[in-house]
Amino acid sequence: MRVIDLDREAVKRGLADGSMLVIDVREEHEYEAGHIPGAVSHPLSAFDPEALAELVRADGRRPVLACAAGVRSTHALMAAQRAGLDLSEHYKGGFKDWYAAGETIA
Repeated sequence: MRVIDLDREAVKRGLADGSMLVIDVREEHEYEAGHIPGAVSHPLSAFDPEALAELVRADGRRPVLACAAGVRSTHALMAAQRAGLDLSEHYKGGFKDWYAAGETIA
């Protein structure tokens, strides 16, 4: 399995230049309580590799998975790779790191 850990600065750059699609794999209630601006919700508990593949294809930006602290996003990467998807990047610090740094949340 290939996992590339991204830090907050890398995620901020990707969001700022419009090249990155942040896919939040936390549960819907966590996402609704606050998320990284521009992130889309795709909960790990209802993980659907076909839906994820379609989301990535339709969007066209570089997909980066995120969760609360980097654990669920790693699990989601493993599931995606087992399903044949070419995804490897995640935000290692996740939403907790983003929030703790005082970044804007949606």
